[in-house]
Amino acid sequence: MKAFIVSGPASGVGKTTVTAGIMSSLRKRGLCVQPFKCGPDFIDPGHHTKLCGRPSHNLDTWMLSPNQNRQILECACRDADVAVIEGMMGLFDGVNGKTDAGSTAEIAKLLNVPVILVVDAWSAARSVAATVLGFQQFDPQVRIAGVVFNRVANHHHARLLLDALRDPALPAGWIPVDNAIGLPERHLGLRTADEQTWSGEGIAALCRWIEENLPLDQILDACDVHISEERDKIDAIPEKRVRIGVARDHAFCFYYEAGLDELRRQGADLIQFSPLASSNLPEDLDALYFGGGYPELYAEELSRNRSLTSQVRQFAADGKPIYGECGGLIYLSRLLQTSDGNLWPMTDLLPLSIQMTNRPMHFGYADLRFMKDGFAEKGTSIHGHSFHYSNIADFGNAETPASATYSLSGETHREGFRAGSVFGSYIHIHFAAVPEVAKRFVAMARRSQEFQLSR
Repeated sequence: MKAFIVSGPASGVGKTTVTAGIMSSLRKRGLCVQPFKCGPDFIDPGHHTKLCGRPSHNLDTWMLSPNQNRQILECACRDADVAVIEGMMGLFDGVNGKTDAGSTAEIAKLLNVPVILVVDAWSAARSVAATVLGFQQFDPQVRIAGVVFNRVANHHHARLLLDALRDPALPAGWIPVDNAIGLPERHLGLRTADEQTWSGEGIAALCRWIEENLPLDQILDACDVHISEERDKIDAIPEKRVRIGVARDHAFCFYYEAGLDELRRQGADLIQFSPLASSNLPEDLDALYFGGGYPELYAEELSRNRSLTSQVRQFAADGKPIYGECGGLIYLSRLLQTSDGNLWPMTDLLPLSIQMTNRPMHFGYADLRFMKDGFAEKGTSIHGHSFHYSNIADFGNAETPASATYSLSGETHREGFRAGSVFGSYIHIHFAAVPEVAKRFVAMARRSQEFQLSR
């Protein structure tokens, strides 16, 4: 099949816009496009899913093993015509400056997928050729199969850029400066797809620029890859399945799709509900999962939904397991102070007071290590990711069975908070990376189910 990664020399060069345009143009041709995102980001995959009509999956060499990345790629691509993978940061940017560990380049080499390089050409002309040549030669194992010049002023500027390339066989095209084809950003990146994605007019403009100025046929011809057929893993899953309620709306929208698939594989039926719109929990749930998102933007609505928070508290009082991750941790806490200084009571299941900040806290990959049994077994170490604009102002008497070591700073801090059957953490984890933890969470739900049936 066809597959390629859309990457660039740095963040902010327009990878997401170019990726969206290519995905939409390929779909317009009648092709089945399977989207992916390199790295831990949640927001871009949401836009991919809207554009392609298929769940976008994260590929990540820090959180996932090589085999797990291959399995996610192979499973998702079974009935697709082309895989379009959006890179993260710059092509060679990873967890350190000496190797390609944790980078888009590492994923490209692992999966043997070529790269389409997006270059911001706004303030450059012939010099772009040196940039492209450098990326072609920096690591010969990473194959550059095409170039897209972004933010081009006009046709004359485009001709200067294209004429400068040293390799006439390299497919190259361009996208102009056009405010209609961008998306607004805020503190965690772009707005989520549920809030605002490309309009019909924006996508039409993107497709027009792609079709007129990008040699898509040449790019596809250069991007043949072999992706083997991944067969379903067959484990002895108990016939009696459990029901896990998954909070999913504008406030809670950050989930790894393959991680949710892992919970299903372990024996869980996932029942979605909205803490913003629902007054009641779905019936007959055995566990709750509150993912990350933007609870701070909807703090008043969440706080005033007292019917639901009362049911969540009763759920915990009944000893049923509840897991909260980043935004979910905030919701499970006692109190949230938003950036305007207002204080909003949350569910009060963890004795934490949270306050919003004006800068990211503990950004980057992290190792979550468990010193006590609980959500994970004692001694378990999980590779995860941290990205939040809030911190814990008051820990109360919170029990802390884990700690986190952050890859960028090297610092270790207390992390992971437990109260009875409730566990919350700022660290985003990928259940497909730690199937034993997914299995344990489902087992907790099953024990809860069996206890309720025995009463």
